[in-house]
Amino acid sequence: MNLSSPTIAFEVAVRYLAAGEKSAVVRPSVGGGDSASEEGAYETRSVKMQSARSMETSLDREGFLLANQQTQVTDFFSDTEITSIYEKEIKSLLIDITGAKRVEIFDHTRRASSIDTQRKHGIREPAATIHNDYDDESGRRRLRDFFPNEAKALAQIRFAIINIWRSMNGPVSNFPLALCDASSVAEEDLVSVPRVSKDRIGTVQMATFNPSHRWCYYPHMQMDEVLLFKVYDSANDGPARFTPHTSFEDPSIKDAQKADRQSIETRCFVFF
Repeated sequence: MNLSSPTIAFEVAVRYLAAGEKSAVVRPSVGGGDSASEEGAYETRSVKMQSARSMETSLDREGFLLANQQTQVTDFFSDTEITSIYEKEIKSLLIDITGAKRVEIFDHTRRASSIDTQRKHGIREPAATIHNDYDDESGRRRLRDFFPNEAKALAQIRFAIINIWRSMNGPVSNFPLALCDASSVAEEDLVSVPRVSKDRIGTVQMATFNPSHRWCYYPHMQMDEVLLFKVYDSANDGPARFTPHTSFEDPSIKDAQKADRQSIETRCFVFF
């Protein structure tokens, strides 16, 4: 398989927040076979999806990029391996790519498309609605949550929240992660929505449809590839700040090829 070859854009269905919706609330799944609950009005739109493998992207322009990284982790369901091996690998990768002075990891989310895998490991399903993890206020609130004693000083320098997404189970055939080119997203396309979980109330951004949106993905992602995408940037003077994303069902994948998509997403504070 030639992973670097360009792919002709094709139409896929993705789920947007309905234009004008003001009462939406997101209640994320806990994991183990349940599903996220989303109050409010949503709409399914057909968009052009294209491979980003032939594109040169950057975190500060499109909001995402693909990197190659071998891992020494043998079991991504092992919290011990994640803490002792994977976190060191991720920190080293982010420092090399971004030039950051400091990287702090604050969350790992495992997901699977198979409900049996979800139940076995107590993990969540692929996200199926277009969203970005933080808005301007909730990004800074997360900083205060994790660094209460340092937050005032850290807020004086530029910082970002970057997610690292990787397959845990061979090549990704179906339900890949799709990203909307941040440079094609207008400020008014993003709507702040309460995110109500069992232990806290936060805020996410949901996206409303804009025909200018450019959607990309990396087909057949391998386990030695990682997808970096920026979900928050404190700088508001030019670089991409928010990157809407979602999973989607690939219409080109036949039922026999639909292997269980298992992924791990690591959220990181990156301080410049």
